[in-house]
Amino acid sequence: MSQVLNATFPYYLANEPIAANAELAVTDKYTGQVATRVAMADSMTIDRAIAAAVEAATPMRRMPPYERQAVLNHCVSRFTERFDELAMLLCIEAGKPIKDSRGEVARLIDTFRIAAEESVRIGGEVINLEIAPRARGYRGMFKRVPIGPCSFISPFNFPLNLAAHKIAPAIAVGCPFVLKPASRTPLGALIIGEVLAETDLPKGAFSILPCHRDGADLFTTDDRLKLISFTGSPAVGWDLKARAGKKKVVLELGGNAACIVDADADLQDATERLIVGAFYQSGQSCIGVQRILAHERIYSELRDRLVEATRKLVAGDPKDEATFIGPMISETEAARLASWITAAVDAGGKLLCGGKRDAAMLDATLLEDVPTDQAVCSQEAFGPVAVLRPFSNFQDAINEANNSAFGLQAGLFTRDLYKMQYAWDELEVGGVIVGDVPSWRVDNMPYGGVKDSGLGREGVRFAMDDMTEVRNLVIRTPHNNTL
Repeated sequence: MSQVLNATFPYYLANEPIAANAELAVTDKYTGQVATRVAMADSMTIDRAIAAAVEAATPMRRMPPYERQAVLNHCVSRFTERFDELAMLLCIEAGKPIKDSRGEVARLIDTFRIAAEESVRIGGEVINLEIAPRARGYRGMFKRVPIGPCSFISPFNFPLNLAAHKIAPAIAVGCPFVLKPASRTPLGALIIGEVLAETDLPKGAFSILPCHRDGADLFTTDDRLKLISFTGSPAVGWDLKARAGKKKVVLELGGNAACIVDADADLQDATERLIVGAFYQSGQSCIGVQRILAHERIYSELRDRLVEATRKLVAGDPKDEATFIGPMISETEAARLASWITAAVDAGGKLLCGGKRDAAMLDATLLEDVPTDQAVCSQEAFGPVAVLRPFSNFQDAINEANNSAFGLQAGLFTRDLYKMQYAWDELEVGGVIVGDVPSWRVDNMPYGGVKDSGLGREGVRFAMDDMTEVRNLVIRTPHNNTL
């Protein structure tokens, strides 16, 4: 591992590692020290990468599915071999506790494995066109074809798996791509590039290019790209969509997820899951539990259980096996969220536990009685804080959960089948998780949001749909045809 950290990482241009410079310093998010350095791409390099992807579009499209599957299976094998290395790199560059880092590497492997399986299942459908006399003798069918060169921008909080959710489906369907990883956490994506470079992908099939934001405009505006998939903040995502031109846009943006705990819930189970949902990887997840709505009959008991469990969480060095709460991605982000907590208390909210900050470390924090117009309720906290609120009527709880500009996922603890169905019908979100927190996700399910939370869906098969287009075929048989 020390050899990896002492290395300078290249970027990948048209499948090739290029050690052009060492401009980007990647820090250990716990110590703040520089862990390694990474090459940064300029606008000319990005232009060359897009041109290479255009050249690779035809050979990628013509790759037989079994060859794409072989590439993906190679990645599965190599990521498995490098499991511990990938986990430690993630722990260092993202400040993610080592147990959570191992979990993300496992999901990286799952995502490529699912894509390998799906790569040989891309099909179509035969359509009965004889719906009227004028269509007699016509038959139809369609297939899915690659959309073409794709642009991907991935975030800092899941730098391995959220990059994988773009890269693996693209390879599965035969789309060349250029990827911009987050500048704070580029190492995981570059390791993916290193493994892809070991395969027989056509020249130009992939480029992975850390770059300055002012040099990344081509990822959004270049008309040679046919799709852009962005995961990140709502402000950046919606601005990107406005400038994307004619290309298809897929956005996976923010949230401030609610979790409803009804009166019949198992409170021990709900407490354990809420603690994980609110505070794993220091709450830096767009589906982290931010708003907890509990029935008034169980509210006090649940609150007391949550406070007790939260105070027991171990905070510290993410490399320590006992650590549950590591640093936020930067001191700036920790200070921003600490100021939101202070503002909530000043507005009449009650601090139940936490609230203290030391540099990038912010205590796991629970609040109650916070006015709903406070940022910690209405905006995406993206850190280790959750706000509790009681409810008396289930319909009111659903309405409160919907009282948000966001709509990514929601959680529900209840044993009532009819309430489950009502929640599924009425919650304005992309996914309803019953018996668990909204933070739960597995990598083959459709995942994405509504309202300010984005457009389109990830999850391997659903991303593959976005990265393909339907091509129709109609065949006419003349009425007087004889054999």
